[in-house]
Amino acid sequence: MQPAQHGEIIKHLAKLTDNIQVPMARASILWLIGEYCEHVPRIAPDVLRKMAKSFTAEEDIVKLQVINLAAKLYLTNSKQTKLLTQYVLSLAKYDQNYDIRDRARFTRQLIVPSEQGGALSRHAKKLFLAPKPAPVLESSFKDRDHFQLGSLSHLLNAKATGYQELPDWPEEAPDPSVRNVEVPEWTKCSNREKRKEKEKPFYSDSEGESGPTESADSDPGSESESDSKSSSESGSGESSSESDNEDQEEDEEKGRSSESEQSEEEGKKKMKKRKKVSEGQGEGSSSDEGSDSSSSSSESEMTSETEEEQVEPASWRKRTPPSSKSAPAAKEISLLDLEDFTPPSVQPVSPPMVVSTSLATDLEGLTLTDSSLVPSLLSPVLGVGRQELLHRVAGEGLAVDYTFSRQPFSGDPHMVSVHIHFSNSSDTPIKGLHVGTPKLPAGISIQEFPEIESLAPGESATAIMGINFCDSTQAANFQLCTQTRQFYVSIQPPVGELMAPVFMSENEFKKEQGKLTGMNEITEKLTLPDTCRSDHVVVQKVTATANLGRVPCGTSDEYRFAGRTLTSGSLVLLTLDAQPTGAAQLTVNSEKMVIGTMLVKDVVQALTQ
Repeated sequence: MQPAQHGEIIKHLAKLTDNIQVPMARASILWLIGEYCEHVPRIAPDVLRKMAKSFTAEEDIVKLQVINLAAKLYLTNSKQTKLLTQYVLSLAKYDQNYDIRDRARFTRQLIVPSEQGGALSRHAKKLFLAPKPAPVLESSFKDRDHFQLGSLSHLLNAKATGYQELPDWPEEAPDPSVRNVEVPEWTKCSNREKRKEKEKPFYSDSEGESGPTESADSDPGSESESDSKSSSESGSGESSSESDNEDQEEDEEKGRSSESEQSEEEGKKKMKKRKKVSEGQGEGSSSDEGSDSSSSSSESEMTSETEEEQVEPASWRKRTPPSSKSAPAAKEISLLDLEDFTPPSVQPVSPPMVVSTSLATDLEGLTLTDSSLVPSLLSPVLGVGRQELLHRVAGEGLAVDYTFSRQPFSGDPHMVSVHIHFSNSSDTPIKGLHVGTPKLPAGISIQEFPEIESLAPGESATAIMGINFCDSTQAANFQLCTQTRQFYVSIQPPVGELMAPVFMSENEFKKEQGKLTGMNEITEKLTLPDTCRSDHVVVQKVTATANLGRVPCGTSDEYRFAGRTLTSGSLVLLTLDAQPTGAAQLTVNSEKMVIGTMLVKDVVQALTQ
């Protein structure tokens, strides 16, 4: 638009021709220099000299612009560029590309006058250096400013059905109070909690005045005195139950601080004492050490709960809350609940009596025949942990997670078995949990889980559903319905969960691998970190990423895994050749090229982390 004021920019671009290697960028710079060569009379001939030296190695689009630059400089500064122009046109005359040869012949006849003479030679300067209009920068939505930005009418430039016109600007300013938003009740803190936070110092009085041993060995009498002080400061308007809750909370904090500072011998004594106190509470006897036993009883209940879960059979799917004291804690919801910073804990499920993969490999080498062990006797390796399906805030107290169990689905062997974990953190029971009518892509089907009639507050339940993903990572979208609400959820599987392990001998593996070469083979080179060079770590990471079975191998630096896709039964063979230096090569052979490519990407990411 203003070339006379931007001569320095053209000079700077001319210097970049030595470093820029992108053909389109080099061609654009050459066009700019040739178009405005009168503003850089010293630099333009030197750029042509450099381009003439590298003409044969340039791309076709760059060669065409070099010819244009030579023609323009010949018309404006023939004294310096005449020989350079003839040299460039001679090179272009014998170029392999016929477009460049034609352009060279056309340019030579146009700018170099011949004996016969040409009518166009006299107008060569007007043809090559014609003034060109500057580009006009206009938005494609120029005439659509009367529609609301981002609406369908704004996109189509036509008034759509249901479009509401933008209101005119008000003549008088509206009342600013309409912008005030009411604070929800569940975000308000009680006066007692606010007063307690203000009065609570950074360090407690016991920690500030005495050392760790004094705070740990403080008698219950001093604690009761501090409790009476805090209850008196909280005000006479509060009930006695609230003061008792404050006492228990303060005692729990003191108990936790003292436990972290005690020695091992004192810790053992405390644990014995806590067990006695928890037994006394379970029998209904009144305890005089209420403040000391509150934290210990909750810990003993948590440990007993985990022990009970490990003993429970897999068929028992429901568990009740450990105590009624944890129910009020679920009622309080804060803004921090909107984001969970800690992943949900996985419930331990007792596995059936099966043989591990490594043991099966060893036993297979001892058999007299080549037949492999029954796949059902081999324990599946746990893959991806729990993933969130529905947050408890969006579900109004209903939290839903899901896991891929890698167990065969009883209803259909072509389906992926998915465990759905429900948890009710609201105050009211949730009734009629079932799957609504799903709208699925072609080929994907869902086997619904049985309806859960009721889920009490604080209760959890697990259901099993089957999904046939049709050997693709497309998400299965469906609805989780209750008697009052419908929630839209989506489950997208990793590519490693779309297959089941297959166990074969080394000879069978090599035979099948020889059939899947060419386009069915994907190879990737990688470097294993120091923490991922042992056999156990490599096998664990590969089997955690993909549901494959390990194939016995004669060499120690080679790993082989095999599996079949659940829907089509296509073979998936994975080979990892690792060197002691850390260099490795990953090869996947599969009829499903898309699955093979995605599997290589996931396994490489898992091994290099």
